Amino acid sequence: MSLALVAAVSGVVALLEPHAPVAGLLILYLFAVVPVAIFWGAGYGVGVSLISFLVFDFFFVVPRYSFTPDHSEDWIALGVFLVTALVVSQLAGRWRQETRESSRLAQEQTALRRVATLVARTSPSEVFDAVTREVGLLSGADLARMERYETDGTVTGVAGWSKDVDELAVGTRIPLEGVSIAALVLESNGPVRVDSFANAFGEIAQEARHVGIRSSVGCPIVVGGRLWGVIAASSKSDAPFPPHTESQMAEFTELVSTAIANAESRAELRASRARIVAAADETRRRLERDLHDGTQQRLVSLGLELRATEARVPPELPELSAQLAKTTQGLAGALEDLQELSRGIHPAILSRGGLGPAVKTLSRRSAVPVVLNLRLDRRLPDSVEVGAYYVVSEALANTAKHAQASVVHVELEADAGTVKLSIRDDGIGGANPGRGSGLVGVRDRIEALGGTIDIASSSGKGTTLVVWIPFREPRPDGEEERD
Repeated sequence: MSLALVAAVSGVVALLEPHAPVAGLLILYLFAVVPVAIFWGAGYGVGVSLISFLVFDFFFVVPRYSFTPDHSEDWIALGVFLVTALVVSQLAGRWRQETRESSRLAQEQTALRRVATLVARTSPSEVFDAVTREVGLLSGADLARMERYETDGTVTGVAGWSKDVDELAVGTRIPLEGVSIAALVLESNGPVRVDSFANAFGEIAQEARHVGIRSSVGCPIVVGGRLWGVIAASSKSDAPFPPHTESQMAEFTELVSTAIANAESRAELRASRARIVAAADETRRRLERDLHDGTQQRLVSLGLELRATEARVPPELPELSAQLAKTTQGLAGALEDLQELSRGIHPAILSRGGLGPAVKTLSRRSAVPVVLNLRLDRRLPDSVEVGAYYVVSEALANTAKHAQASVVHVELEADAGTVKLSIRDDGIGGANPGRGSGLVGVRDRIEALGGTIDIASSSGKGTTLVVWIPFREPRPDGEEERD
């Protein structure tokens, strides 16, 4: 635009220079036409151009203080001046519009980057809040709300934003009866506008009138091909939303869809992993029960029969008696090995006594002295008890094999729906869970339960392992709380 202005002004100056002061012309351009067109638009710039034409003719063109120049060249020059002024105002107005559009796009891209970062790092609820705020700000709205469709024909506000103190309902279900953005989007499955709620009925329309909303615009949120929800921006002004508002909102709804799809995928993955872990634990329990009630009992019976047979061997057959005694001892050793194997598959003490007694048993068997601090006065869900047990078992085994520690501290507590387990030793440290350690499997088990596991193992400073496992508190009547 700057080159066009220079060329236009230069042409007019060349024509008018013999007839009028050039400085006056430049002053009119620089302080009248161009600023007005830039700050107020081309329409105002055209008006100022006409006024400038008359002012320049009256004060600068000979004869002065008259609107009738002496020479035809002056008329031509003035005509060129007027045309150029109009062109300048149009160019300046267009530059203003392009600048504002570039600024809007830059703000929109910055907002999209902020939300995209949240999608990758945070929970959907934080994304909902951020998107609703950004949509409200970028569209010039007074209020905005994101809503989720429910199966009972209602919508629930999941996030809201307001420029002032007025706020739209969030966290409650609202019927879709009457006129609303949510109802219209559900019908059209596309962007919609409501120009007025003045005579509309329904709970959402009543809410809009209560907070002073004049008009609204909204876009659907589609997740995996299904209509999940809607985001709406509302204005208290009579001025309509800009034409690009729907396309602007659509870019943010795509990020919301991604966040929801990611969350659902993670939830499905956790559920799948939890089912696999539960199936494996049930198989372990069944094997342990079969070994204990079947094979072990049979071996015990055979051992007793061998001892009885040995007792009935005549004294004159010492070799037979010695052979029977040796077989009895071997059978007893095999039984002990089978019992140890059974405990490794699934500890019976865990099923019978719970996590506390099972951890005490592990500490007694540990090759490294264990200091216990158990604050646990109840049974926990089977999956939680098994997960915590195997964390302790694996940690004590690793300490005995690699840590060169003199003592291990084990702390266990359950409070407010969370089990916290801390295991620390005073060994050499330097543990790396990624190098084929059994802690990899333990981590998978804990994460499948929705828990977390942190490992700190600096060289020379021992190893500390902290685990958090959530669980649902039972109702007083025994029924579990819903998530």
